[in-house]
Amino acid sequence: MAELLTPAAAADALADALLAGLDPETCPQRTALAVPGGGELLLMPAASASYAGVKIAGVAPGNPARGLPRITGSYLLMDGPTLRPLALLDGATLTTLRTPAVSALAVRHLAPAGRPLRLVLFGSGPQAYGHLEAVLGVRELSEVAVVARQPIGARRLAEHAETLGVPARTGTAGDVAGADLVVCCTTARAPLFDGRLVRPGAVVVAVGSHEPEARETDTALIWRSAVYVESRAAALREAGDLLVPEAEGAIGPGHITGTLADLVTGRMPTGGPPGCPQVFKSVGMAWEDLAVAVALFEAAGGNSET
Repeated sequence: MAELLTPAAAADALADALLAGLDPETCPQRTALAVPGGGELLLMPAASASYAGVKIAGVAPGNPARGLPRITGSYLLMDGPTLRPLALLDGATLTTLRTPAVSALAVRHLAPAGRPLRLVLFGSGPQAYGHLEAVLGVRELSEVAVVARQPIGARRLAEHAETLGVPARTGTAGDVAGADLVVCCTTARAPLFDGRLVRPGAVVVAVGSHEPEARETDTALIWRSAVYVESRAAALREAGDLLVPEAEGAIGPGHITGTLADLVTGRMPTGGPPGCPQVFKSVGMAWEDLAVAVALFEAAGGNSET
């Protein structure tokens, strides 16, 4: 898949879908089924005029200890009018491409352009590697500080960043105080850093969870930030980064500033309001999987007639 579509090109596919009039608020919600043993089975269908598709994904927290991927699954792409199967894609690889592409699209509109940015990257798994490449596709970086639970994982990702021509090092949560961009792609269920340290104008992207009780950012950051999401409905169902502060009484449902579609279509000015951090909280949506799967299929030379 990496040979067919870069994260930046996948971000273009997402933007094209939104510019064509797709409304994420109407996207079917994710179906989740708890699996005995601690896993979760996810079902994510979506459809457009030309294509339909469904991702069946497994989240198995115990897999890394077994030497297996935490995320598993498959994506079935079908012709829209006939529902004839067209392609079967690896679901984990699709997710590893799609999620950074969504973040890259948000970064395009929220992060300052015209100067190199200091990035603090939380995590050292596949999503962290994907997000590093995705951010580099849309912004120049002056430095990357990698913060991860496993020091060896942080060192390896920092070394990988160096091979991409970016000065990199391992860091600590306190590095967010000097960051222009903070990207969180972890399995954490509690805040990763003190949100009071984030500077006005900095951008924080959080993609690690889609559960109402789990979050990577704290109440202090959300309270003082302009918050953007993929869909208000999806965020208010699944985004613990927002739902926990709301349960605490720190914010209300109207705290969301805007959506990705607002930014892409120009309904909101880019760059966010001055004087506060900008937070983009992603939970992952089925329309994104479909848009990227279609782009991959067509990049491979397929179309709905083949």
